[in-house]
Amino acid sequence: MEIARRGEGPRREPPRASGRAKLAPVTWAARDRARAGWARTRASIMPVLLMTFGAVSAYLIAQHLLGHVGPIFAATSALISLGFGRDLTLRKVLEVSGGCTLGIVLGDLMVTFFGSGIAQTAVVLVVSLLLARFLDRGVIFATQLGIQSLFVVLLPAPVGGPFTRSIDAVVGGLVSLLITALLPRDPRVQPRHDLQQLVGAFSEMLRECSEALTEADSTRAWHALVRGRGSQALVDAIRTTLKTSSEVTRLAPAYRRYREEIENYEHAVEYLDLALRNGRVVARRIASAINNAALSELAAESIAELLEDTAEALDLVAAGLSTTDREERRVNRRSAGLMLEEIAARAHPRKLHVERLEGEALVILLRPMLVDLLEASGYDHDEAVELLPAL
Repeated sequence: MEIARRGEGPRREPPRASGRAKLAPVTWAARDRARAGWARTRASIMPVLLMTFGAVSAYLIAQHLLGHVGPIFAATSALISLGFGRDLTLRKVLEVSGGCTLGIVLGDLMVTFFGSGIAQTAVVLVVSLLLARFLDRGVIFATQLGIQSLFVVLLPAPVGGPFTRSIDAVVGGLVSLLITALLPRDPRVQPRHDLQQLVGAFSEMLRECSEALTEADSTRAWHALVRGRGSQALVDAIRTTLKTSSEVTRLAPAYRRYREEIENYEHAVEYLDLALRNGRVVARRIASAINNAALSELAAESIAELLEDTAEALDLVAAGLSTTDREERRVNRRSAGLMLEEIAARAHPRKLHVERLEGEALVILLRPMLVDLLEASGYDHDEAVELLPAL
C-alpha cells in the first residue's frame, strides 16, 4: 500500500487515454487523405479521359491504318505526352513527344547497326542523355529520350521491321498534339484554384498579424511572416500557370473568348505579389513594435481591426477572381473595392490613435499594401493613392 507524503493527498495515476481517443488522430488523418484523394480524382476526370482517348486512338491508327502489329509505342507516346502536368501546352507536348520519338529512333539505329545487349544498352543511354542535354534544357525531354531508347534496345524487334516503333512514336506524338490543340484543358481552372489559395494564405497572414497585436504576441507575428514567405512559391506557380493558360487562349479556338479573363488574372497577380511583399514587411514591423511596446492598447486594437477588415476584403477579392459566374465576380470585386476604400481612408496614424514614431512607421508601411490591393481590385494607381488620407 502506497503511503501519501505529508500535506499531499493519495497519489493518483494519470487518466489513460481511451481507445477511441487514441484512434481519433488516425481517423482524422484518414479522412483528410480520403478527402484529398477524392478532390484529386474529381479534378483528374477530364485529363484521364483525354489520356485514354489519345492512347487508344494512337494504337488503333498505327494498327489499322499502318498495319503495325501491337503498336505499344504509339499508345505509350500519346499517354506520356498528354500526362497529368499542370502546364500542358503545345510546347510541352511537343517536347515530351519529341523526346519519346527521338529516343526510339536512336534505339532503333543502335539495334539495326550494332545489335542488342548490355554494352549496346549502356552506349545508347549515354548517347541519348547527352544528346538530350545538348538539344534542350528540359528534364522531361531528357528523361523520356533515355527511357524510350532503353526500351527499344532491350525489347525484342517488332514484326514490321526495325523502324516500326519509331513510326508508332510519331503517330502517338501527332495524336497528342492534335488533342492538345483541339481539346485543351480549360485554361481558367488552375489559375482560379491557385489564386484562391494565394489570397487565402495572404488573408490568413493578416489575421494572424491582427491576433498578434490583440494578444501582444510577437511570436505570432513572426509566424505570420513565415506564412507570408511560404506563399511566394504560390506566386511563382501561378505565373507559370498563367503563361500556359495565355498560350491556350491564343492557340485554341474554343478558349479564345477567355483571353481577357486570363489577362485580368495576370494583372491581379502582379499587384497581389507586391501587396504580399509589403505584407511581409508589415508583419516584421508588427513583431518589432510588440517587442518594443511601441503601441498603446488603443492603437494596437485599431490596427488589429484594420488588418482584420483587410483580410475580409481579401476574401471578397478571392471570390472576385475565382468564382465561375462572371456577374458574381464583378459584384465581389466591386464589394472588395468599396471595402478597401473604407479601409484606406483609415490608414493615418492619428485615425489609428498612434502616437510614437515606431507606430507611425508601421502605419506608413500599411499604406503601400492597401494601394496594391486596390490596384489588384481594378483601381488605377493614382486613383488608389488618392483614397489614402494625406499625411
